[in-house]
Amino acid sequence: MKQLTVSRKDQDTIISLTGRLDAKRAARLLQETSQIIAKTHTPNLILDLEAVDYMDTAGAAFLCFIEGESRKKGRQNFSIVHLKPGYSTLLNMAKEIRQADFSAQKPKALSFIENQGKKLLDTLSEAKEFITYAGEITFALFQSLLHPGKIRWADTFLVAERAGVDALPIVALVSFIVGLVMAFQAAIPMRMFGAELYVANLIGISMVRELGPLMTAIILAGRSASAFAAEIGTMRINEEIDALTVMGLDPVKFLIVPRVIAATFITPLLTIFSNLVGMLGGALVITSMGYPFISYYDQIASFVSWGDFTGGIVKCFVFGILIAAAGCIRGYQTESGPSAVGVSTTRAVVTGIILIAVFDGIFSIVYYSLGI
Repeated sequence: MKQLTVSRKDQDTIISLTGRLDAKRAARLLQETSQIIAKTHTPNLILDLEAVDYMDTAGAAFLCFIEGESRKKGRQNFSIVHLKPGYSTLLNMAKEIRQADFSAQKPKALSFIENQGKKLLDTLSEAKEFITYAGEITFALFQSLLHPGKIRWADTFLVAERAGVDALPIVALVSFIVGLVMAFQAAIPMRMFGAELYVANLIGISMVRELGPLMTAIILAGRSASAFAAEIGTMRINEEIDALTVMGLDPVKFLIVPRVIAATFITPLLTIFSNLVGMLGGALVITSMGYPFISYYDQIASFVSWGDFTGGIVKCFVFGILIAAAGCIRGYQTESGPSAVGVSTTRAVVTGIILIAVFDGIFSIVYYSLGI
């Protein structure tokens, strides 16, 4: 059935509409109606709504648009006929809104000081919200550890596989290249003193105490924290988290605790793997200089102590908690909108890297103070 018909009678052009006049139908008729008005040269334009059986506010706005186009064309005689009494209120409301002046409602521009104050308040509010979520996660984690049977172990192992086992190739590649490059760079000044073998000491202590934990944590922040934020953020937008709450399930225990536990235990394992691969990268350089592999191994074994190894592993447990918490909290804070998940993912990675850097500095100060 045709939605729009045009007829001419003497000095009148009559546009007749039929059926529903809602947002979808109005959008389809908009271009066609504009073309008809532009091509019509009669002085009078009549809009016949006798066959319209439904109209909403979008339809009323459409009628106002037609009237405006007619006025622009120079016709002073525009009329709407057979408008049902129930629709006249919608049409009047649309006309009032169209003619209203909203310039006074434009917000006043803030000064520089007001802008900085607003940014500070927003930052403090966000920090408060982040700390609140961190407290909720900590409380839920302690409760879950007191009752291990309530932990969703199947999901925990699945997350550990995705975040840990699947991350082995990228961790191996980065660690091997770092160990290789560091050995080459250190061998240049060491060669001046004929002490290339002592490059092994440098690689061993730096990988175990600092580079291994730090590189692994940064890789997981970019890989796993972003994944956690995207997963939970998507669930937030789809209202799946609200559905869990309605069903009486705690979203923190149901979604976040398994991810925190998985990240906490896979980070040290990945770090040990990173340490070994990084040392192998250095071994490749040392052996290429004519030293046997056993000499390289003896240098590292005699120089790197279990205290150095333990200090790096302790970092990893904290880094794992920070990475998982940052990703989950940013995902939990996801707002509505087409780019909301992307924003949350970016914020998760940035927050995770910042927390890793801050706590790494704290660990360095503590270890130095303790003489470790």
